[in-house]
Amino acid sequence: MVAKTLVSSSSKSFSPMAKTLLTSTFIFISLISLISLTFLLLPFSSPRKPISRTLFLSLSTPSNTTIAAHLKTLTLKPHMAGTQPNSAAASYVLSTLSSYSIPSHVTPFHVLLTYPVSHSLTLKNNNGSVFLFSLRQEIYDGDENPFAGEVSLTFHAYGHSGNAVGEGVYVNYGRVEDYERLREMGVEVKGRIAVARYGRIYRGDIVNNAEEAGAVGVVVYSDRKDYGGGKEGRWFPEEKWLPPSGVQVGSVYNGVGDPTTPGWASVEGCERIGYEKVEESGDVPGIVSLPVSWADGEVILKEIEGLVADDDWQGSEDAPIYRVGPGPGILNLTYNGNRTIAKIENVIGMIEGAEEPDRYVILGNHRDAWTFGAVDPNSGTASLLEVARRLGEMLKKGWRPRRSILLCNWDAEEYGLIGSTEWVEQNRELLASRVVAYLNVDCAVSGPGFHVSATPQLDVLLRQASREIQDPDNTSRTLYEAWAGSDVDPVVGRLGGGGSDFSAFVQHVGIPSTDISFGKAFVGRKLVQEDFEGYPVYHSMYDDFIWMKNFGDPLFQRHVAVASIWGLVALRLADDEILPFDYVAYATELEKSTKELENETSVLGINLIPLYKSIEKFKDAAINTNYQKTALLENKGRGLGSEGGDWGVRELNDRLMMTERAFADQDGLPERSWYKHLIYAPAKHDDYGSKAFPGVDDALEKAKSLNTAKSREAVQHEVWRVSRAITSASLVLNALPFEHRGEKTLPIYHFIESRGGAVGAGWATTPPTAT
Repeated sequence: MVAKTLVSSSSKSFSPMAKTLLTSTFIFISLISLISLTFLLLPFSSPRKPISRTLFLSLSTPSNTTIAAHLKTLTLKPHMAGTQPNSAAASYVLSTLSSYSIPSHVTPFHVLLTYPVSHSLTLKNNNGSVFLFSLRQEIYDGDENPFAGEVSLTFHAYGHSGNAVGEGVYVNYGRVEDYERLREMGVEVKGRIAVARYGRIYRGDIVNNAEEAGAVGVVVYSDRKDYGGGKEGRWFPEEKWLPPSGVQVGSVYNGVGDPTTPGWASVEGCERIGYEKVEESGDVPGIVSLPVSWADGEVILKEIEGLVADDDWQGSEDAPIYRVGPGPGILNLTYNGNRTIAKIENVIGMIEGAEEPDRYVILGNHRDAWTFGAVDPNSGTASLLEVARRLGEMLKKGWRPRRSILLCNWDAEEYGLIGSTEWVEQNRELLASRVVAYLNVDCAVSGPGFHVSATPQLDVLLRQASREIQDPDNTSRTLYEAWAGSDVDPVVGRLGGGGSDFSAFVQHVGIPSTDISFGKAFVGRKLVQEDFEGYPVYHSMYDDFIWMKNFGDPLFQRHVAVASIWGLVALRLADDEILPFDYVAYATELEKSTKELENETSVLGINLIPLYKSIEKFKDAAINTNYQKTALLENKGRGLGSEGGDWGVRELNDRLMMTERAFADQDGLPERSWYKHLIYAPAKHDDYGSKAFPGVDDALEKAKSLNTAKSREAVQHEVWRVSRAITSASLVLNALPFEHRGEKTLPIYHFIESRGGAVGAGWATTPPTAT
């Protein structure tokens, strides 16, 4: 409807007076653009800080005690998805939101989950003696939690039930390149048990890569060098390190959402595919796997002989020398799990917008945990409830947001982002047409160090918001200064990894998104190897309230800071008249990613000119948009035609909101069609890792291996697909009349209302060709 109006109004003939006005306007704007082009290339700055943001920050004074109380309640019991304690936690979140006068409800789904029934692991050494592992996480001295004994058996969710026996082969982190190194060393994995250490890649990919290499089973352990504090020999509760019996549990599912409802919502009574088809999809493992502790891992590695592993495959200084095998130690592992359709519960709260109730800003965090979940995820849940408390206080004082704000507490994230994915799939079309942005917080706090990942149009907003927040670890500086450190600008990560609930929003639908956390262990939910020391108790029973109180955030001020910046960004997106998006930053990021891609594709003769050209068009469109923002607010500031101005603001905001959608291709990535976003999605062999242009990257990896004309053509095709998506995004952002879309325009145009020069219904552009 908007496009038709624009075409119609642009095609009208102008009177001599209007033509004179247009000519004068064009000359004037051109002169101004020569003087202020540099200024306009910079992101648009919003007007003075509105009262709502000042009020929100002023309500932070008692926050740390409130947040601590929420976290203690939420982490009292282990609360895996589909269990009664997690349902009780959902009721707590629901009642808390309701107590803050935020209308809330529960949205249930019925999804396939798995639980452990039994497991065992033995090691037969060269002498024929057999060692039986307990596979039990020990309750630490002084643990006063009466529910510590309710922690489940250690297991891999969606792990294959069965038995495997074979010689152990040490495979380092179980990456593709690790198996390539083993082949170079002449070590055969086929028919044996892969022994891998956690880190670098997603555990599901560790198991999948082992299966592809021919292993019959996998044992995955937490290396003392990474998690146990090295040779110091002190661990939780004395220090923050993972105790010797600590085990990282988690999912090995390589899909997203309920495995039995791929692409549609798992409502009660819906269509489901059989588990045989799930297995055929390759999203669940076909071999047995077990997670074990670092103490158990060292016992196993002592019984693996053969060639000495490379230096970067070795453990801590006092660990045994790691050898690759095979054998002579023989491992015998068994796992039996129970598959069931279980009820999960998303809790949704909504504050309806006063002026644009059909535009949504969504804040999301998941609630379910493998054990107590003090860091992952309930530091985020407690922070979400703190944001809700402050917004509730603002509601009592008469405030209402311009746009609607949704507060979402997801379920079953740990199994495979299930709660958020099912909700997005159920509401896909509605969300695609109405959501301004999705703001995710998973592990809100695991230690010091502020980190943000986002789609690039939100970079500037995040930096602006961080200037208004005090650094919780040094009150003499802002969060921005702490975040930036010695850099000119702080680094913003990207959302290509699949490790948290932003995935369905940005990678499936194409919604601008962020992910915020304190703690060096996480960058966009990818565990970074060099920073395991920030959160070594990840996914173990020791991730409890005491660990958080003693090591993660003793004063709970980092939680306060998370809530403050999370809410502040949400308020900017909900209350700013013009959405604070900066697509010039996005264009710059695309240019940077393309230059990085050029280094990898040059040897294959791949032509990146189409990509560079599409980015140039996109950058022009982004610069146009900054001019439009300025023009709209200047005219509204002079009181020229408020009705037309409101139309102009709405039309511009719709383009800002919908531009990200253009990066989502309906066909999705090759062999991974659920992932629609052609700029950001997980790497094929590492769900936590990613690069820009994932389709190109997947094709490139194949071409490097096959080195055939067909494989190189596939890379070039993916380059063209990305180029077309970026060109489409530039057309959405620019909203040029159809007859001008194929021609280069100057990076500037202006709305002129036909009844007196105010921003509004009339339409004018610069001449269709550049001078």
